[in-house]
Amino acid sequence: MNVGRGHHEGALTSRDSRALKGKRGLPRILNAFRYSADGLAAAWRHEDAFRQETLMAAVMVPVALLLPVTLVERILLIAVVMLVLIVEILNTAVEAAIDRQSFEINPLAKRAKDLGSAAVMMSLILAGGVWISILWATFARA
Repeated sequence: MNVGRGHHEGALTSRDSRALKGKRGLPRILNAFRYSADGLAAAWRHEDAFRQETLMAAVMVPVALLLPVTLVERILLIAVVMLVLIVEILNTAVEAAIDRQSFEINPLAKRAKDLGSAAVMMSLILAGGVWISILWATFARA
Protein backbone atom coordinates (compact mmCIF):
# COMPACT_ATOMS: atom_id res chain seq x y z
CA MET A 1 0.00 0.00 0.00
CA ASN A 2 1.34 3.44 -0.91
CA VAL A 3 0.74 5.56 2.16
CA GLY A 4 0.60 9.28 1.41
CA ARG A 5 0.10 8.84 -2.36
CA GLY A 6 -2.96 9.80 -4.36
CA HIS A 7 -4.72 7.77 -7.04
CA HIS A 8 -1.90 8.26 -9.52
CA GLU A 9 1.60 6.92 -8.94
CA GLY A 10 3.77 9.79 -7.73
CA ALA A 11 0.85 12.13 -6.95
CA LEU A 12 1.49 14.32 -3.93
CA THR A 13 -1.11 14.79 -1.23
CA SER A 14 -1.38 17.32 1.58
CA ARG A 15 0.04 14.67 3.95
CA ASP A 16 3.21 14.24 1.86
CA SER A 17 6.02 16.58 2.93
CA ARG A 18 7.33 16.70 -0.65
CA ALA A 19 4.33 18.92 -1.47
CA LEU A 20 5.96 21.62 0.68
CA LYS A 21 9.23 21.60 -1.24
CA GLY A 22 10.18 23.49 -4.38
CA LYS A 23 8.52 26.81 -3.71
CA ARG A 24 10.61 29.81 -4.74
CA GLY A 25 10.63 33.53 -4.19
CA LEU A 26 8.01 35.21 -2.03
CA PRO A 27 5.88 32.05 -1.49
CA ARG A 28 8.95 30.29 -0.04
CA ILE A 29 9.68 33.23 2.28
CA LEU A 30 6.04 33.39 3.42
CA ASN A 31 5.98 29.62 4.06
CA ALA A 32 9.25 29.84 6.01
CA PHE A 33 7.85 32.67 8.13
CA ARG A 34 4.65 30.68 8.82
CA TYR A 35 6.65 27.56 9.81
CA SER A 36 8.82 29.68 12.11
CA ALA A 37 5.74 31.23 13.72
CA ASP A 38 4.25 27.74 14.15
CA GLY A 39 7.48 26.62 15.82
CA LEU A 40 7.50 29.54 18.24
CA ALA A 41 3.83 28.94 19.06
CA ALA A 42 4.49 25.23 19.65
CA ALA A 43 7.46 26.02 21.91
CA TRP A 44 5.33 28.45 23.91
CA ARG A 45 2.38 26.03 24.12
CA HIS A 46 4.31 22.86 25.02
CA GLU A 47 7.48 23.92 26.87
CA ASP A 48 7.43 25.41 30.37
CA ALA A 49 11.15 26.19 30.15
CA PHE A 50 10.67 28.16 26.92
CA ARG A 51 7.84 30.18 28.49
CA GLN A 52 9.98 30.94 31.56
CA GLU A 53 12.98 31.92 29.44
CA THR A 54 10.80 34.06 27.18
CA LEU A 55 9.37 35.91 30.19
CA MET A 56 12.92 36.47 31.46
CA ALA A 57 13.89 37.77 28.00
CA ALA A 58 10.90 40.14 28.09
CA VAL A 59 12.43 41.68 31.21
CA MET A 60 16.14 41.42 30.34
CA VAL A 61 16.04 42.87 26.81
CA PRO A 62 14.40 46.14 27.88
CA VAL A 63 16.80 46.35 30.83
CA ALA A 64 19.72 45.86 28.40
CA LEU A 65 18.35 48.71 26.29
CA LEU A 66 18.21 51.03 29.31
CA LEU A 67 21.59 50.22 30.88
CA PRO A 68 24.40 52.78 30.54
CA VAL A 69 26.65 50.43 28.53
CA THR A 70 28.42 50.61 25.18
CA LEU A 71 26.70 49.49 22.00
CA VAL A 72 28.80 46.33 21.84
CA GLU A 73 27.94 45.46 25.46
CA ARG A 74 24.24 46.10 24.78
CA ILE A 75 24.33 43.83 21.73
CA LEU A 76 26.13 41.14 23.74
CA LEU A 77 23.59 41.33 26.59
CA ILE A 78 20.70 40.89 24.16
CA ALA A 79 22.49 38.26 22.05
CA VAL A 80 23.12 35.90 24.96
CA VAL A 81 19.46 36.15 26.02
CA MET A 82 18.40 35.29 22.45
CA LEU A 83 20.95 32.45 22.38
CA VAL A 84 19.26 30.83 25.39
CA LEU A 85 15.92 30.89 23.53
CA ILE A 86 17.52 29.48 20.36
CA VAL A 87 19.22 26.63 22.22
CA GLU A 88 15.98 25.85 24.11
CA ILE A 89 14.08 25.59 20.82
CA LEU A 90 16.75 23.29 19.35
CA ASN A 91 16.65 21.14 22.50
CA THR A 92 12.87 20.95 22.24
CA ALA A 93 13.14 19.91 18.58
CA VAL A 94 15.55 17.09 19.48
CA GLU A 95 13.22 15.91 22.25
CA ALA A 96 10.16 16.01 19.96
CA ALA A 97 11.94 14.04 17.23
CA ILE A 98 13.05 11.40 19.72
CA ASP A 99 9.63 11.15 21.36
CA ARG A 100 7.98 10.83 17.93
CA GLN A 101 10.13 7.81 17.23
CA SER A 102 9.47 6.06 20.53
CA PHE A 103 8.76 6.66 24.21
CA GLU A 104 10.76 3.58 25.17
CA ILE A 105 13.85 4.24 27.27
CA ASN A 106 16.81 3.96 24.93
CA PRO A 107 20.43 4.79 25.85
CA LEU A 108 21.02 6.76 22.64
CA ALA A 109 17.77 8.68 23.03
CA LYS A 110 18.70 9.49 26.64
CA ARG A 111 22.15 10.65 25.53
CA ALA A 112 20.65 12.92 22.87
CA LYS A 113 18.19 14.44 25.34
CA ASP A 114 20.92 14.86 27.98
CA LEU A 115 23.18 16.58 25.43
CA GLY A 116 20.37 18.97 24.49
CA SER A 117 19.78 19.72 28.17
CA ALA A 118 23.51 20.30 28.69
CA ALA A 119 23.52 22.76 25.77
CA VAL A 120 20.68 24.72 27.39
CA MET A 121 22.52 24.74 30.72
CA MET A 122 25.72 25.97 29.05
CA SER A 123 23.83 28.77 27.27
CA LEU A 124 22.31 29.83 30.60
CA ILE A 125 25.73 29.84 32.27
CA LEU A 126 27.15 31.88 29.39
CA ALA A 127 24.28 34.36 29.58
CA GLY A 128 24.66 34.69 33.34
CA GLY A 129 28.40 35.17 33.04
CA VAL A 130 28.07 37.85 30.37
CA TRP A 131 25.41 39.74 32.33
CA ILE A 132 27.36 39.57 35.60
CA SER A 133 30.60 40.64 33.90
CA ILE A 134 29.06 43.62 32.11
CA LEU A 135 27.03 44.73 35.12
CA TRP A 136 30.10 44.40 37.37
CA ALA A 137 32.30 46.35 34.95
CA THR A 138 29.62 49.03 34.57
CA PHE A 139 28.61 49.59 38.19
CA ALA A 140 31.65 48.44 40.21
CA ARG A 141 33.84 51.14 38.66
CA ALA A 142 31.23 53.86 39.20
